Amino acid sequence: MDIIHLLPDSVANQIAAGEVVQRPSSIVKEMVENAIDAEATRIQVVVVDGGKTSVQVIDNGKGMSETDARLSFERHATSKISQAADLYALHTMGFRGEALASIAAVAQVELRTRRPQDELGTLLLLSGSRVERQEPIACPIGSNFAVKNLFFNVPARRKFLKSATTELNNIIADFERIALVYPQLELELVHGQTTVHHLEPTTLRRRILDVCGKRLDSCLLPVEAETEMVRITGFTGTPEAARKKGAQQYFFVNGRYMRHPYFHSAVAHAYDQLVPPGEHVPYFLYLSVDPSAIDVNVHPTKTEIKFDDEQAIWQVLSAAVKETLGRFISVPTIDFDTDDRPDIPLIGDPTPAIQPQPTTVEYNPFEVARRTNQRTPTNWQQLYRGMETFDRQPPASGSLVQQHEQPAVDTLMQQTANTGKGTPRYEETLFDDDFTTLPRFQYRGRFIVCSGPQGVLFVDQHRAHTRVLYEQYIHRSSAHALPSQRMLFPELVTFTANEQTTLRDILPQLEAIGFELTDLGGGTFSVGAMPADVGGHSPTRLLHELLYAAMELGQAPATDLEKTIALALARSAAVVYGQVLTDEEMGKLLNDLFHLDTPARTPDGKATFFLLEHHLIERNF
Repeated sequence: MDIIHLLPDSVANQIAAGEVVQRPSSIVKEMVENAIDAEATRIQVVVVDGGKTSVQVIDNGKGMSETDARLSFERHATSKISQAADLYALHTMGFRGEALASIAAVAQVELRTRRPQDELGTLLLLSGSRVERQEPIACPIGSNFAVKNLFFNVPARRKFLKSATTELNNIIADFERIALVYPQLELELVHGQTTVHHLEPTTLRRRILDVCGKRLDSCLLPVEAETEMVRITGFTGTPEAARKKGAQQYFFVNGRYMRHPYFHSAVAHAYDQLVPPGEHVPYFLYLSVDPSAIDVNVHPTKTEIKFDDEQAIWQVLSAAVKETLGRFISVPTIDFDTDDRPDIPLIGDPTPAIQPQPTTVEYNPFEVARRTNQRTPTNWQQLYRGMETFDRQPPASGSLVQQHEQPAVDTLMQQTANTGKGTPRYEETLFDDDFTTLPRFQYRGRFIVCSGPQGVLFVDQHRAHTRVLYEQYIHRSSAHALPSQRMLFPELVTFTANEQTTLRDILPQLEAIGFELTDLGGGTFSVGAMPADVGGHSPTRLLHELLYAAMELGQAPATDLEKTIALALARSAAVVYGQVLTDEEMGKLLNDLFHLDTPARTPDGKATFFLLEHHLIERNF
């Protein structure tokens, strides 16, 4: 008996929809791209309940005939290509002919469309790939797609959709990626009764500021480079614009958004030694290449793109960003002795010696670093003089070299658990005396070193303070006892559309820990008060760090959100590496840390201290 059979079209479409339609934002992306291919100059997107209930896309493009409207919902029906060779000469956003068929397979769709030359348009109603109604109708020129009840016939998929806020954030992200490519279009995004974006036709720089916030205005540096292989335009941020989280970073190729970690490393390489580790600068970079040199047919989402010669483009991209930084970052000259003056290469022709020196010199910091790293000292032998008699015997078993990877923290925690007396203070386990009476000092601006009966204690000052502040915030938040400090002059903070949706969700938690925010409209909030423990910190930077910590958490219980915000706040307010602490401050921090029930780790599991026991030190001598 034969067991292989063809699946019905409705089932096949639902399977295919799993790749194309992953969430409501996929519908927005596919239909807005179709509207752009239809030469629309105005596109409006209206969503309800984060797109789970309804997504509507209205455009003023060239519309479709009655036959085309019906055929557009068939699989592999497209007007973009006609043969395989066309895949390597694409000038449109879409080309697969799968989007509308996939959407209709898992939702209820209503289409109203009319061409300029037609007096009447076409109304088409579909539900789960089945055409339920088709008739002539009076409607404006263009197309109006309304997609309702996504995954109504696939309950297993629908239950995995996130909260309305999370889905709306995904829609905003896809909408903004398209908006950043087409500044000449009028685009509008509405959620319920709220207009999230209304973008008028403008220049590229203005569009970037409209989408990502006017705070970037003074931070954008123009990038431009052209070779036979690739043309690069756009903007990159100054080192001062670097942020740990939430830096807007976009790559586009031939008008299409793409993810490309390899090219991202090229930009990051240009900022080596200019931004602190772990921080990221914003960039908006547009690549134009021959369509035959790339393959966009890698994944249905079309965000993964293969290049013929990625390594060469990497070099061009990194050099272009470096040149921009060298051109726009200038340093004042210092008129000291001319002997041993550092060799700072000029951009362009060198200044003749007979001309007076300018007040500023434009330089390329990467060339300086390269030349410095290549210099070889001529007296290197002196560095090793006297080392011939050094004892080269391998370290004994159990020496510091072999044991430093296993700090005594876990052993001490086990000893404490076995006392049968509950959880004693850690200084009672480590030392007999109070920390304020023990000698201590700061080492390398990062560690507090303290000597005691059991050994030498190394405490990471930032992690220790983070642990202490986190416990304080959690305790005060649960007791509603977090004090606020009013600001002498309220500070205005502007948020992007994506940030605003999360901000309104976590506003009660922010108010509970001491913030006072007033919505002034247009994405701008007035900060009237901050938590008392974080005085001196920038409200803008602090609020953005809290926002992105909450956005990374996604849909989670309120208690998890409180802990996430408390940890982000503690990290921001904790003493930083390199901050000089007084003897009194070091003693207080140590006492506060070891009075906690769990001082050995930060809330995210990183060690706060390391005990170098006396017997390990003695064993090495």
